[in-house]
Amino acid sequence: MMRSLFSGVAGLKTHQTKMDVIGNNISNVNTVAFKSSSTTFSDIMYQTTSQASGATATRGGTNAKQIGLGVTNGATKISITSSGAAQSTGDALDIRLSDSNTTNFFIVNNGSENVFTRAGSFYIDGNGNLAMTTTGYLVMGWQVDPNDTSNVVKDTVSALRVMQPANLTSAPEATTMATFSGVVDKNDSQFSSTNGYVRSFTLYDNLGYSYTAKFSIKLMDGTEGEYTIELTNLYDQDNNDILADYINEYVTNNSTATTTDAEKAQLKADALKNIFGTDNSPEKTYSLKSGFTASSTTLADGTSILTINDGTYDYTYDATAGVFSSTQTATTYTPAEVCGVASDAEITAISYNTSSSIKLTMPSVSYNLKFDTKEGYLTSAGDDGGTTLTLNTSLLGPNRPNLPEAALSNITIDFSQLMNYDNGGTSTVVANRGIAEGSTTVGEGKKLGTMTGLSVQNDGKIYGSYSNGNTVLLGQIAVAQFANASGLEEMGDNCYKTTMNSGEFDGIGIDISADGSSMNTGQLEMANVDLSSEFTDMITTQRGFQANSRIITVSDTMLEELINLKR
Repeated sequence: MMRSLFSGVAGLKTHQTKMDVIGNNISNVNTVAFKSSSTTFSDIMYQTTSQASGATATRGGTNAKQIGLGVTNGATKISITSSGAAQSTGDALDIRLSDSNTTNFFIVNNGSENVFTRAGSFYIDGNGNLAMTTTGYLVMGWQVDPNDTSNVVKDTVSALRVMQPANLTSAPEATTMATFSGVVDKNDSQFSSTNGYVRSFTLYDNLGYSYTAKFSIKLMDGTEGEYTIELTNLYDQDNNDILADYINEYVTNNSTATTTDAEKAQLKADALKNIFGTDNSPEKTYSLKSGFTASSTTLADGTSILTINDGTYDYTYDATAGVFSSTQTATTYTPAEVCGVASDAEITAISYNTSSSIKLTMPSVSYNLKFDTKEGYLTSAGDDGGTTLTLNTSLLGPNRPNLPEAALSNITIDFSQLMNYDNGGTSTVVANRGIAEGSTTVGEGKKLGTMTGLSVQNDGKIYGSYSNGNTVLLGQIAVAQFANASGLEEMGDNCYKTTMNSGEFDGIGIDISADGSSMNTGQLEMANVDLSSEFTDMITTQRGFQANSRIITVSDTMLEELINLKR
């Protein structure tokens, strides 16, 4: 009778334990990455009142007579390998582990040891470390290889300080390439103007300072598809023309007290040739202004004399004085007054073209651009038949003229994308730094970048995004895997630690993508509590508890009847 009483008590205690587990599961139904537990009952020992006997020749054997002494909690099992549903948050530092073949765990450090969690709600703490939002435990992973910043060193895990001072900015890069593209239309009047068709692009030096290179494209012969391109200015951030500064410095360093103006002009040309261009003396046709006409007279020795008439007198060109003069009047005309050429232009030859135009040859430091007159594509830039030219901007750096450490780098300019088409008198030429290669642009250079955001890839690699367009690897989140994940010991705060039955952590961790698993950002893993199952278990537990209480009640009644025998 006492045995049934104590069996009932054991049943009450065991069902109370199961109810405690159910209550814990339900209370954590909204806890991030919570893993539900379940209890398994087992009977306790048995009291044997009679041992089993074997059979004889004349009598059969008998079974042992045993009376059970109740029930106990055989095991409490964590459903740790069952993933919860995904909850979208939109936060880039909320990460859900997606398991393929093995259950993965984040590795976090509580200040004294590494522990493990499935709760991927992280933030950046005051020291720039990636940490758990609930506990502040530091997320562990692998650091960037200092010898190859595109990879990580997969050794002992350490805290991921992704917002350390060195990561807050991205180093600038010097511009090394540029591109001219678009339509060149010979009927565009800008190509025949004094300043030409002006285009510019911004470039950067090694320190991130910006400059503006300014070019002038001029028409030489539209019928033959011939143009020239000249570097006219290169301005720094303060709008100082460092090209002009370089030329003046070059002339000063190579002049003496006896250097003539003509020699200084040649020194200026030499300085410009060091940067961009070559000696070029193209012959260009200029239309005469209204009121002027041209004619040509051939002398007996074959010499042609160009004559300009203003409607009253004839004028011939005096190369020494650089003006058109007449024996009939003291009035003179400069080429600028006759055909609009620049007033300070150096003219080496002048000849008749038509009654309304003349040809002028003026030396310049420039490169020729030649287009195919049938197809319109560029056939050559410069004289070597190629389609690229080099802008020697390294000579303009702060350490000029001979140090390779100059902040500016030489720039390769690609002209192959220029096309010579009829576009209704409108040209669409643009100049840009960098050259497109597939979906990326190379050689464009960049200013100093400041961090604008963080992102975590599916393999756990953390990248920083910067205002200059750079994307830099900052580290990689490692994960831990265990031979028996269910053997981990719960610590609270959504964390676990190893036990002798879970398997040890090697201190290094595993790349989550090694078995096809991944990390999904902007999501959290929800609890894997199944409320329908929990409520069903709650009902059976309640009924079991009631049934065991009846055992105690009936046993008590029987004891009462026994005591009443004495009366």
